[in-house]
Amino acid sequence: MITLLDYGAGNVRSVINAIEKLGERVTVAKTGRDILSADKLLFPGVGSFGSMMSTLRQKRFVEPLVAYIGCGRPFFGICLGMQALFEGSDEAPEEKGLCILPGRVKRFDVDLAIPHIGWNGISVKQPTDLFYGLDGDEKFYFVHSYHVVVDDPAVVLTTTDYGYPFVSAVQRGSIQGTQFHPEKSGASGLTLLENFIRKDREVTIPLKSLSQTRLAKRIIACLDVRANDRGDLVVTKGDQYDVREDGNVRNLGKPVELAGRYFEEGADEVTFLNITGFRDFPLQDMPMIQVLKETSRNVFVPLTIGGGIRDFTDKNGRAYTALQVAAEYFRSGADKVSIGSDAVVVVEEYLKTGKMTGQSAIEQISYVYGNQAVVISIDPRRVYVDSPEQTSEKLGAGEILLNCIDRDGTNMGFDIELINAVKQAVTIPVIASSGAGCEAHFAEVFEKTNAESALAAGIFHRREVPISAVKQHLKNTVEVRL
Repeated sequence: MITLLDYGAGNVRSVINAIEKLGERVTVAKTGRDILSADKLLFPGVGSFGSMMSTLRQKRFVEPLVAYIGCGRPFFGICLGMQALFEGSDEAPEEKGLCILPGRVKRFDVDLAIPHIGWNGISVKQPTDLFYGLDGDEKFYFVHSYHVVVDDPAVVLTTTDYGYPFVSAVQRGSIQGTQFHPEKSGASGLTLLENFIRKDREVTIPLKSLSQTRLAKRIIACLDVRANDRGDLVVTKGDQYDVREDGNVRNLGKPVELAGRYFEEGADEVTFLNITGFRDFPLQDMPMIQVLKETSRNVFVPLTIGGGIRDFTDKNGRAYTALQVAAEYFRSGADKVSIGSDAVVVVEEYLKTGKMTGQSAIEQISYVYGNQAVVISIDPRRVYVDSPEQTSEKLGAGEILLNCIDRDGTNMGFDIELINAVKQAVTIPVIASSGAGCEAHFAEVFEKTNAESALAAGIFHRREVPISAVKQHLKNTVEVRL
């Protein structure tokens, strides 16, 4: 039995699904007594350090958590769950950490895109049972802007390189934690979680532990989902955003089945874009919540959902915030939310006043769940800003999904000039989208731009270019996860 500490933020469903996939039962700690009675405790922290610690104190989880760890029973922290072990974080200087391990959490100071998002390797520094059955050259999924700086080098389990080496996992006695997300790291991540669950593995250092690691370029499968004329959810694909053919919505498959196929083929992420028009309120008017829940049971890579993430007032006059909508998506299995045209309103208001209110959808979601959880989907035919300084990343966006109507469905290749222009204007990661028609187009976008990832849809849906073929084409010239 694994006890999971769920303090109410982020995607813990994927962690639960991963543990259950491994044949273990999960109980969720709802009180301090539940924490103290756990045999093995797993803490998947998600969001921002300040929001997390504030919530832990409000729920009176801090003292039981410290007491549990002090008893010497197995503890595993994921991402913020690991960072919480330390004294504090520069992300929220006013909030005190658990002070279990000496050191602080600091923001990356590099000339690279922040957050650090994607699949990177690990260099193992001490024997452990966590990596039993792994070679040591595997890649795991990271998504963070802050990293641990330890005062005691003896607690460092692994390091990872992103501009410089940083601590990516810790271990001291029964305390273990990773900055990366094993529940989103495919088969390798499931192996690591199983090793923690079983606690009967050989303590060793993997034979191929890397001396230096490299971040992989991500290949993302995008599923445009909408209701057809019969009301069924289908994956479709537009030609410059026109999704109809002979009067009917193009039907390229079922969302859950396609997402599962892409996971098996090696997709680094899966993105769902809900392009159905909303008749009332998105949480009542669409079955995408169920799609996320079903997908996250068997797909252990990051899931992004876009569509309808904005403030709503339903037909009964009840108001819902974009934060509430996003929260439901996260609880259903999403790791990121993508905000499109509604982000334009937020940015336009910011440009008028020059002030951040803290009340916009971007700001609220990024405060609770971290800026790495907010993707802004932009359309280059529209002009939202007058200069590179006036961009939505100031409001808390963590990633740009860069579409191009002129290239959509053309198979002409990515718009290299556009991508380079946007990369020069922002300091957050950029996902190149629209126009991919063959394996060479992916090589071109990574060789001629600094885009961190590339996304495609139709060529994957129709099996014209398998994801595995893209990675095989890239492997000798571009760092990818195989």
